[in-house]
Parts: sequence; structure tokens; C-alpha cells
Amino acid sequence: MSYSADHLANQFLIAMPGMVDENFAGSVIYLFEHTEKGAMGLVVNRPTEVDLATLFDKIELKLEIAPLLQQPVYFGGPVQIERGFVLHEPNPECAYSSSLAVPGGLTMTTSKDVLEAVANGQGPKHFQMTLGYSGWGAGQLEEEIALNGWINVPLSREEMAEIIFNTPSSQRYERTMSHLGFDPSHLSGEAGHA
Repeated sequence: MSYSADHLANQFLIAMPGMVDENFAGSVIYLFEHTEKGAMGLVVNRPTEVDLATLFDKIELKLEIAPLLQQPVYFGGPVQIERGFVLHEPNPECAYSSSLAVPGGLTMTTSKDVLEAVANGQGPKHFQMTLGYSGWGAGQLEEEIALNGWINVPLSREEMAEIIFNTPSSQRYERTMSHLGFDPSHLSGEAGHA
């Protein structure tokens, strides 16, 4: 299979109805990396019981910005669940120690300095904090797509940001699915060939 290194990066993956892995059933994932070596993304519609106030307390940062205190921390995936990932809109004026800016898409930052900026009121205006990420080895994601496990949804950065940052998490699956142009109830969990 021949594809560019960013083949599915900067797209959503939607778990198909037949997804049996409980980590991913009903999930929407923002894919921030896809190369011949594998793929990485963050689940964007699975809030946890942990809020930002609790997380910031654990990492010894003082967060006093009222609207952010109850903002949930999300389950980003089953890999490295003790590690934080911040998905945010790109801002060329702010450079963090460890960020991956997806061409034409969002930015994913793993360094603590982005959280320090948030605590100081200088962080990204829109962001989502996750613990853990979703990962696939070489060829694994392509195989799961071929077996009807996922469907990819390419959207503009603005459309993706609207879903991730402005749509309630309980509506993100349906909202993402609506961009495909067909009724999701017609989807099958079975793979097949005509």
C-alpha cells in the first residue's frame, strides 16, 4: 500500500457499530500521526471522572480559573494512561517544549509548560486534556479499517475544532458521523465484499 506519511493524519476515526474493543466502542479519535510505522490519536468523546482541578492539584499546579476547574480530563486511549496529552488549536505565537503541529490541523502538546500557561491564563483558548493515547503498529490501522472497525472522516480544522471544543462530548460521535452524508443507522458492524 502506497500513501504519504500523513495519509490519515488530521482526520477523525469513528468506531463502527461492530467495534468489540471496549476501549474504542462508540469512540471518535482525532488522528494526529499516521506513517508507515503506525498511527497515533486521541479519543475526543470519552470524559473521565477526573476534572482539571484534580489533575492540576496532582501535578502541583495552581489552577484558579473558575470555568476550567470542572472541565473534564478525557480518556485519550489505552496506551500510557498515566501520561497527559493536550490537544489544542495551533498558535504560532506560543511555542511549547514538546508539541506536534499537524499540518492543516490541530496541535498536540505533551510538555508541562502548556499546563503552566493554562494555569497562568496564558494557555490555548480552546484545549482538551487527555490521559493516554490510542496507538497502532505498522499496518494495524489499515487492517482494522479494511475489517470495518473504523471509518475515517476528513474535515477542515474549523469543523474538527467545532466538534472537539464546542460540542458536548455526548454528541461528538453523532456530530462527526453527520459529516459523512448518510444515516448512521444504516451502518453495519459486519465486513463484507460485493
